[in-house]
Amino acid sequence: MAAPQINVNIADINSAIPGGEALPLDIMGLFFFAYRDFTGDADALLERQGFGRAHHRVLYFVNLRPGMPVADLLDILKITKQSLARVLRQLIDNGYIEQKTGHSDRRQRLLHATNKGRQLFATLSATQASRITDAIAALPLESRKVVTRFLIGMVDPADRALLDRLNLTAGL
Repeated sequence: MAAPQINVNIADINSAIPGGEALPLDIMGLFFFAYRDFTGDADALLERQGFGRAHHRVLYFVNLRPGMPVADLLDILKITKQSLARVLRQLIDNGYIEQKTGHSDRRQRLLHATNKGRQLFATLSATQASRITDAIAALPLESRKVVTRFLIGMVDPADRALLDRLNLTAGL
């Protein structure tokens, strides 16, 4: 059975928006395709390891901030303890991440990437970095700052201080 066709009248949607501004459907569509392709290469590699995007996110932030407490990772990822526990267990059991107890608080669990975890992170990041570098290189000088400001603007204002702590807004 074929899926029912849904016809959306963009004018009706746009007229329902306060202020009468048109939806940025072109940007929304481009975001979809950019994200699909940005994650696609990494997804294929992760799948061969038996991992998914959640594993990639954990590897990314643990490599970005070695010694990150589990509590901070929960704040960043906005996922449940149960979801993180499953992903962390797989990464630890497969030798990509190790947990150490905190120096001042022995209850604290600090996360560190192992050599294997750093190598996987580097491999996953290489294609993504190449895609970003190529796209920015095709833009006028100073475009990197504009792109960075745009992406910061997309982040919930309540999380912007977190971007600073992660050093993701440096150079602005």
